[in-house]
Amino acid sequence: MTLAIVLAADPAAGHRSEPGRPAGEPLTERLATQWRRAGADDVRVAADLTELADLVATATGPVLVSGADLVAHTAVLKHLATSPVGPTVALVLTDPPAPGQATVREERGQVVEVGAADASGVFGGALRVGAADLPALADAARRAAGGGPLDAVDRLVADLAARGTLIFAQRVRLLVAHRVGDEAQRVAAESAVAAVDEDRAELKLSVKERDDFFTTFFVSTWSPYVTKAAARIGIGPTGVTMVSVAFAVAAAVLFGAGGRPALVAGAILLYLGFVLDCVDGQLARYTRHFSAWGGWLDTMADRFKEYVVYAGLGFGATHAGFRYGWALALAAMTLQTVRHMTDTWYGALHDEAARRPKVVSADAGGIGGKLNAASTRVQADTGSVSYWLKRTVVFPIGERWALIAIAAALFGPLVALVAVLVWGTLAFAYTGGLRTLRARWMRVPVLTTVDAGLHRDDGLLARTLPAARRPLLLAVLGALGAAGTLVWALLAVHGGGDLPVWVPVLALVLLLGAAQGSRAPHDGSLDWLVPAALRAAEYLFAIAVGVAGRAPAWLIFGYVLVLTLLHYDLTARLEKRQAAPPLHAATLGWAARSVLLAIGLIAGYASIALATLGAYLLVVFVASVVLAWVVLPARAHGGVRSPG
Repeated sequence: MTLAIVLAADPAAGHRSEPGRPAGEPLTERLATQWRRAGADDVRVAADLTELADLVATATGPVLVSGADLVAHTAVLKHLATSPVGPTVALVLTDPPAPGQATVREERGQVVEVGAADASGVFGGALRVGAADLPALADAARRAAGGGPLDAVDRLVADLAARGTLIFAQRVRLLVAHRVGDEAQRVAAESAVAAVDEDRAELKLSVKERDDFFTTFFVSTWSPYVTKAAARIGIGPTGVTMVSVAFAVAAAVLFGAGGRPALVAGAILLYLGFVLDCVDGQLARYTRHFSAWGGWLDTMADRFKEYVVYAGLGFGATHAGFRYGWALALAAMTLQTVRHMTDTWYGALHDEAARRPKVVSADAGGIGGKLNAASTRVQADTGSVSYWLKRTVVFPIGERWALIAIAAALFGPLVALVAVLVWGTLAFAYTGGLRTLRARWMRVPVLTTVDAGLHRDDGLLARTLPAARRPLLLAVLGALGAAGTLVWALLAVHGGGDLPVWVPVLALVLLLGAAQGSRAPHDGSLDWLVPAALRAAEYLFAIAVGVAGRAPAWLIFGYVLVLTLLHYDLTARLEKRQAAPPLHAATLGWAARSVLLAIGLIAGYASIALATLGAYLLVVFVASVVLAWVVLPARAHGGVRSPG
């Protein structure tokens, strides 16, 4: 149950009181009504912070708090109440701060300091506090009850931030929200609210404020009309996601079939599938229907769609006479997955760096600091050529799908796969090099803040091996050993021979050496690269086993696809701050899986090993999904309950 508390005027502050009541209802009553319309189950008015603390102590769910001086669209409060960015969120405005109002500094969407001299905004007088942070909120309210230079609600958020509570920022865009101190300000704010069409603004807000070039100019220009239509006929975000998956699968089938009409039709379906991929997020933002299930499904569906399309292209290229079509598809999938792992952990690195004190050095951080400053300047220059080049060169999903559609329609599956690999490799080299330099400058460990063994996907075998230091070096050596085994296997098969037994054994020794880094501290400035290096090591070794054992190419692709599902499940949960998958231990861990494949290869049953282990992992994955999103929620709510 969601509780909303409107904090009445704070006469102790000495300079702020509730605005007069000439024609309209008091702001406390208006805000109480708006909170109910925004979805609050219970709304209370607290006379002071002590009463607020008592109310918070009885709450069992999220608590919404606002001062009595806020004039805003109801949609602003609803957006705050339903924000998916985190459990505790504060409204942040760009208005000049008035006496008694707290300034805030935010980075990467987080409020990192309240009362900052280099403020980026002012606290908007409203916040949502997640259930886990309620004890801190109650304690902060009691500590701030003694008064001070700030208004009551501002003292509250300042104390909460001082405790280290992770607070995310909710900015106001297109809609109106102002804190008012007298009747003239109230009238002006109410006029500004009345001048904006709330529904039209919400539809525009459903589109991401900053997106990539192709999405911005070739999708978002008309996708809001689809979003509006979907909302009118009652299709939810999950339904749109599933239709998008169907379009991508149909496109993959057409790419595999070949022939100019099929390739053109596949390109059109792929484009429409991407439009729907954007619409599901826009629809969730427009209708404010967010759920952990929906966020997880969107992440998993995006990757599944892309890799199914790679499979269609690989089959189509092979069917057209190119011997290594499936090999290109495998390379594209492996490259993109490893890239995504670096994206995930580099983002986590920056989030962690934003919460830490800035390190000031005489040389402004050297080349890493200069690169960071240059990147910030380019990102701030919205709409410039350099801005769009920076966003496009990294090869985001919109550009990938556009390139696949155009290349497949005009030139065929082979050219599409080669184009994806070439641009993807260049983008990986560009981002990897710059991120490495910037990370060395920041010197912030991020894997020390999470269960490193879980996100490494180590398993029981890795945890029982002797511990060794330098986890990144060990992971890179494991990946290089797997890559060397794959090259040797390709050369041996191409020459009509067999891979010497000692080659996969040596590679396995290097992989087990990488597993020994499991229990070592991951506190190096570049240790955020460890999960990506381990993914590369396992995938390349599995491919090498398949090649050396002359397994069907589609079987190798299918096995690696199942591995990507397991690993994207982990990263999706990391990004959504969720617990580990219920059956994660049953996936054995990357080291044990590699040992089983090596045994299968040496015994002469590589295909059987890939098929059996892949089928087992797929069953575990599906069972884990059902447990996480159907069975366990149903038990928690005392009955059958479907996700979403």
